[in-house]
Amino acid sequence: MARALAEAKAATDKGAVPIGAVVVKHGVVIAAAHNGPRDCHDPTAHAEILAIRAAAQALAQDRLDGCDLWVTLEPCAMCAGAIIHARIARVYYAAPDPKGGAVEHGARLFDQPTALHRPEVYAGLGEAESAEMLRSFFRERR
Repeated sequence: MARALAEAKAATDKGAVPIGAVVVKHGVVIAAAHNGPRDCHDPTAHAEILAIRAAAQALAQDRLDGCDLWVTLEPCAMCAGAIIHARIARVYYAAPDPKGGAVEHGARLFDQPTALHRPEVYAGLGEAESAEMLRSFFRERR
């Protein structure tokens, strides 16, 4: 989670929402990314999507079987859908997102009967640091 938090900090330094994500396989970081919708001029360039894309390229495959995703904020519906399609084995996220999250809040995509895959989910690792980074970011912009 430390690496995902470092990615979130890198996003903040660029003026982007501080969210970071890392894909790990067998204890090795395969890909890391931070939020990039503004930098990439792409509304789908969430940290999770960018990390999943980079991991798929690095492994030269579309399925990320046996991979873990570490992310600083509960994934939204788009990212949860990508996690399902990529067949990520485990998702570790720091802070919950009651408004936009879709794992343990909102749509709860992994719990839907139509979900093609259900990763294991672990929440709360690094929650305080991630939540404070997000609060600070938005406090400075209000």
